[in-house]
Amino acid sequence: MPGFVLLVRPRGDDDDALGIGYTVSKKVGNAVTRNRMKRRLRALTRAALPESGIAGADHVLIGRPGGNDIVFAELGEHLASALARAAKKLAK
Repeated sequence: MPGFVLLVRPRGDDDDALGIGYTVSKKVGNAVTRNRMKRRLRALTRAALPESGIAGADHVLIGRPGGNDIVFAELGEHLASALARAAKKLAK
């Protein structure tokens, strides 16, 4: 995805809770830019993960340069698409 990278890894335990992590490197920009990106990623996951997240797996969102320039609704569509692809790959 152009604004972020989604990594999903099943934990292998019996807990169905969703794990979530965020990381935005200094390559993305200064502290203000990185914090804004993390806030946007948190808002995206609050909306999408409860219904589309993979139970019993850890999800990590890595912010990419230019992610703050993408419209928030478009980022939401990208996240939904990435979660669907991750669920499909893990179902195999």
